[in-house]
Amino acid sequence: MEGGEHAAVRPRERIIKTARDLFRRHGIRGVGVDTIAEKAGTNKMTLYRHFHSKDELVIACLRDFEHDADLLWQSLEIADPGNPLAQLHGWVRVAAGYACGDMRGCDMANVAVELAEDQHPARHVIEEFKTAQRNRLARLCRDAGIGQADQLADTLALLVEGARVSVQSVGLAGPGARFISIAEAVIAVFAQEAKAP
Repeated sequence: MEGGEHAAVRPRERIIKTARDLFRRHGIRGVGVDTIAEKAGTNKMTLYRHFHSKDELVIACLRDFEHDADLLWQSLEIADPGNPLAQLHGWVRVAAGYACGDMRGCDMANVAVELAEDQHPARHVIEEFKTAQRNRLARLCRDAGIGQADQLADTLALLVEGARVSVQSVGLAGPGARFISIAEAVIAVFAQEAKAP
């Protein structure tokens, strides 16, 4: 059962990739471990050997998402080395792609909505991730010479979260589709204020 097209990818990575895709399409509560194991080309015993519970698998998926976000930040630095303002504009384009891409929203936010229990172990991972992303954005704004970097970072973070929900709710005809132009206008205002005497 673990051969064929799945053989090249190690079982743990295969299970995480499959679970992320299924959770994204059907929600955490809508997918059981049997389905994940079957779609990953493995079995339940192998799944539980790598993850002692479904909650542990959910956390592994969130950590994998976190790793993808780190790669995104690295790609911005590689694309425009030493130019934080260009990286900030790059972040806007990338964020727009995620907000308007497959119309499924943010994996972290979706899990946060689905797992409403305050004590669920995934909640800490989500809060830690969202805080780190916002702080990283604030640091980029600061490096770009924005005087009110924290306020701009908060504004952009709220804009992208709102764009994701808008696209999920009313599709690409709604205001979420204008995320880039709105975000660029906001950055221009904050940058202008930074230059003002």
